[in-house]
Amino acid sequence: MSKFVSKRNISFMIKEIFDSKFLTDFDYYSRHNEKMFDMVIDAALKLAVKLMYPVLEKMDRNPPVLENGEVKVHKAVKKIMKEFGQGGWIASGFSEAHGGDQIPLIIRGTASFIFAASNYSATAYPELTAGAAELITSFGSKELIDTYVPKMLDGKWQGTMALTEPQAGSSLSDIITTAYPDENGHYKIKGVKTFISAGDHDGVENVIHLMLAKIENAPPGAKGISLFVVPKKRLDKKGHLVSNDITVASIYHKLGYRGAPAAELSMGEKDDCQGWLVGEENKGLIHMFQMMNDARILVGLASCAIASAAYYAALEYTEKRPQGRPVTQKDPLTKQIPIIEHADVKRMLLFQKSVVEGSLSLILQCCMYADLMKVSKGEEKEKYALLLDLLTPVAKAFPSEQGIFSTSTAIQCFGGYGYCEDFPVEQYLRDVRIHAIHEGTTGIQGMDLLGRKMVMKNGKAALLFMEEVKQTIKTAKEATELEYFAKELGKAMKELEKVAGFLFNVAGEKGIDVYLSDATLFLEFYSLIVISWQWLIQGIAAQKALSGNCSKKDTHFYNGKLFTMNYFFRYELPKAYSLAARLMDNDNLTVNMKTAYFKD
Repeated sequence: MSKFVSKRNISFMIKEIFDSKFLTDFDYYSRHNEKMFDMVIDAALKLAVKLMYPVLEKMDRNPPVLENGEVKVHKAVKKIMKEFGQGGWIASGFSEAHGGDQIPLIIRGTASFIFAASNYSATAYPELTAGAAELITSFGSKELIDTYVPKMLDGKWQGTMALTEPQAGSSLSDIITTAYPDENGHYKIKGVKTFISAGDHDGVENVIHLMLAKIENAPPGAKGISLFVVPKKRLDKKGHLVSNDITVASIYHKLGYRGAPAAELSMGEKDDCQGWLVGEENKGLIHMFQMMNDARILVGLASCAIASAAYYAALEYTEKRPQGRPVTQKDPLTKQIPIIEHADVKRMLLFQKSVVEGSLSLILQCCMYADLMKVSKGEEKEKYALLLDLLTPVAKAFPSEQGIFSTSTAIQCFGGYGYCEDFPVEQYLRDVRIHAIHEGTTGIQGMDLLGRKMVMKNGKAALLFMEEVKQTIKTAKEATELEYFAKELGKAMKELEKVAGFLFNVAGEKGIDVYLSDATLFLEFYSLIVISWQWLIQGIAAQKALSGNCSKKDTHFYNGKLFTMNYFFRYELPKAYSLAARLMDNDNLTVNMKTAYFKD
């Protein structure tokens, strides 16, 4: 089972849905062309098949171990980091000034999707490094950039996000890691960070932490957080790497995502851990959120990718596994049929396909907004920035939550075999589960969407989204075959307006605690509408293609798109109305529930 993504669907997305080649009309991307984009995708597929997928199971079965204070990882990690560095994959999105290729995010994101589908744990190492390096190039001094970025982009040094602390979790305003100013222009760092992905390992020469800490006597809460570069090994005056007083206290033994370590780090036990300020004092959280927002989209992308791998494993199995006969066939001596011929198995496969391809479409939509934001100015730039901000919680949460259900459904397609290590889907379910927690839990995404994004700039982002959807509905109405779907999405949008209006009144009448009490459910409700929008966009493209001359293979592909769109509108979108009813119920159940009532 080596197919984990659909090359045909990737082509459909980046060419027919988003027409990515038009980005090359902008000066920033003008050195590229469609042929080059195709070459990037082909190279990503080859690298995934030859280097990453073959060690998927091996990295899971042989997880990192802590020996003599150092984390030992699978030997493939060193090769992967070297290949991603020398092949330009880590640097691909960086500006030419920083040694990059200025490849649009929609193409890089597609490559990341391929890599994560082949082996998510392996993908995490270079992705984290690219994110950390980008923070340094965005906010760091020239000295910091020159010291750290080249070796990070070469894959020789690992990058991390060091945010979480044992007592703080997602509440970053409560971190207590402290930075003490030193007369030499750097800071002494003391504290503990936990759940640091790739926080230490022997697959690279050094690990560079982008760490949040509070400078001594800084303001309390989020306003007092600063960002630092804190390397595992620092350079001495002669340019040699020496220990920077960071100790690996432990590594976690995880349900899935076992190929990459999650470490607890202790800094400054010998009062000799040095860090260098990145950007302005007390602006660390603002700086970090650049990486955090990108990371949230990548989490959604990875969830979608793992669900894709599980879907194709299930598809292959159900095509080959004979069992049962048509319900109309009473003769037990007739030949058994492949289980994919059973209606309920088709339903399960349609659910998986709708989640994977709907999620990928939304994520690439966000990538396109990010690319356009980079090359636009004025109101256009603000438009893309607001749409990206609004949709990021959905792009993170829907794939990560529904990816769990989709991958679990893949196991169901296998029956008992899916529960065993003989097939990869049991690993996929373990690997995908972390993403509803990674980079902000689903609850945090819900509060971000309802508490911030829906109301920012007096609701301007929400209004811009409505205009985008209205334009899609208008286009869909031009095709008779899509009238039903245009009508249903329009109906759902009116329900969204109704729910949002009700909740805004709740905020004014009953307070923010009641307003946000079911924010996670609002996120789920909103997500169903957003993904329906993306499916209608795909349906428009598929219907247009079918109206021309198509090969038999392409006819099957486009009809598959229309059937899956139909499934999502008839099976998934209706769930939004029960969520709407719940959201507009005045009982305030979860706010009024007393902690004591949970106890025996």
